Amino acid sequence: MDLTDLYSDRIIEIAANQPRPGRLAAPQASARKVARVCGSVIEVDVSVQADVITGYGHELSACALGQTSAAIVAREIVGTPIAEFRRVRDEMVRMLKENGPPPAGVRWADLKWLEPVRAYRPRHASTLLVFDAVCEALDRIAADSAA
Repeated sequence: MDLTDLYSDRIIEIAANQPRPGRLAAPQASARKVARVCGSVIEVDVSVQADVITGYGHELSACALGQTSAAIVAREIVGTPIAEFRRVRDEMVRMLKENGPPPAGVRWADLKWLEPVRAYRPRHASTLLVFDAVCEALDRIAADSAA
């Protein structure tokens, strides 16, 4: 498989038509992640109420793969229970690193288009960037409420 095979028409379409949520004015937590291999960067803002993600914003500078995963997250994250988001992140990691299936559920179905990334280890970080950033922000919220 050639690297250009990763960039299917659907990947390009999702990346090109991504929502642009901007940053939240008063998030409960923020996190910044960088994929060193390609230089992709994301900063996310998250708000939570009753264990459900109620607010999300991001600023993104990423390759098409990072843009695609961030677009799907931006489109689907608000209204998602924290436990479901963490499950989806874990399923993405297993899909890329352990030959697992794509994340389950209708809401996250478009993540299946990122399955070919599995064969390109250097692209895993940019594809997982948004998931890692959101989970770091969620960890900060949990730590703040435990304190």
